[in-house]
Amino acid sequence: MKEVRTRFAPSPTGYLHIGGARTALFSWLYARHTRGKFVLRIEDTDQQRSTEESTRAILDAMTWLGLNWDEGPFFQAERVDIHRAMVRKLVDEDKAYYCVCSPEELEEKRKRALAEGRKPKYDGTCRDKKLPPSDGAVVRFRCPQEGTTIVNDLIKGKISFNNEELDDLIIQRSDGYPTYNFAVVVDDAQMEISHVIRGDDHVNNTPRQILLYEALGYDIPQFGHVPMILGADKTRLSKRHGATSVMAYKELGYLPEALVNYLVRLGWSHGDQEIFSLDELIGLFDLGSIGKSAAVFNPEKLLWLNQHYIKSYPEDKLLDALNPFWNKLGLEVSDPDYGRHIIGDLRARAKTLPEMAESSTFYFTDEPPIDADAAKKFLTPEIAGHLEAIAEALAMIEDYSKEGIEVFLRNLAEARAIKLKTIAQPLRIALTGKTVSPGLDDVMLTLGKERVISRIRRTVSFIGSQPLP
Repeated sequence: MKEVRTRFAPSPTGYLHIGGARTALFSWLYARHTRGKFVLRIEDTDQQRSTEESTRAILDAMTWLGLNWDEGPFFQAERVDIHRAMVRKLVDEDKAYYCVCSPEELEEKRKRALAEGRKPKYDGTCRDKKLPPSDGAVVRFRCPQEGTTIVNDLIKGKISFNNEELDDLIIQRSDGYPTYNFAVVVDDAQMEISHVIRGDDHVNNTPRQILLYEALGYDIPQFGHVPMILGADKTRLSKRHGATSVMAYKELGYLPEALVNYLVRLGWSHGDQEIFSLDELIGLFDLGSIGKSAAVFNPEKLLWLNQHYIKSYPEDKLLDALNPFWNKLGLEVSDPDYGRHIIGDLRARAKTLPEMAESSTFYFTDEPPIDADAAKKFLTPEIAGHLEAIAEALAMIEDYSKEGIEVFLRNLAEARAIKLKTIAQPLRIALTGKTVSPGLDDVMLTLGKERVISRIRRTVSFIGSQPLP
């Protein structure tokens, strides 16, 4: 069987958005599943809108998602001479022609066609004039005016297009640059792309492109058009539905594995399974399991997946991912072991990395600020003696382990004839400044005996400094 070769060909006119990332992921997975090749091509022939910054943003997003490419990145603008040579070939073979109709004339023709109830396609004014090249002239493809073009779509099934409904599309603009529909055909053919997987907003381009493949004598690839992604209100996904840029999700504290797992499930399924490792996805992915209807973006589900990956992420990778968010808060982990302990305490509850970083601030200061409402409710004069007793007894404890701390606190509560919960919340506030935190034994183990004793004694002093009610 011929080697499978897929491609992702974004235009560098902005960031890599969620829809584009899913298309790239599907193309990448199919290449990996079939042991084929994945090609990256930057379609930068739009000279006015393409920027180096956007190109870098796209490459960074692809790298962050782990979508490594086998060939490229190729830049379409560097291939313009090849495209022009193919335009000349079609003109020489009378399969394309020069057109000098002005934009104003074309607009007038469009209005007239609409007024007469006709489809506003080009009326062929220059089709048979055999005009020579000239300033301001465009080149149009001589589209067949009868017959049917069939698209055997790998996702949507068979789609038929009447050629008489198709336009003599422009394949080279007046500035000498090829149009998208022409350049993409030449590039895909010469890069031997076997499967074109892309969004279904390209479906109407496909019959025109198939006719161009045939005119140029190229093999026609297989096409698979992926349904679009909708927001919760069933309209096309946009900024008003939340972040749409891949790198925005990185900045919001999502892990790349969570976003990849989420994106693949936007339109593809394998039974009821929700969570997949990358190896599982490569082994299971097939185009036949992509749905025909639009997928709905659900931020809550993405958040749930991110929480799952935070819980299961390798410790050192999570430490690296979390460090930028600590740095934003002015926090620095000089001891990686201390950072790993903090992660161990917090990962079970965190949904995003910024949330995790924010909830960890008490680990980085000797005097975490004490919540006023918590102090009023729990740090009462009668509790000071219990806290002092904990500090004194802790200094003597030999088994300062998770289990040893649990036993210590139970025994102390029993010896003082109080319930454990009587001292648990005041102790939590003494150590963290808050009423919500990881388990007390985990916090005490991570902070270490000296820090714990110091914070308890500080809190006892705090209680003593408060005016009596």
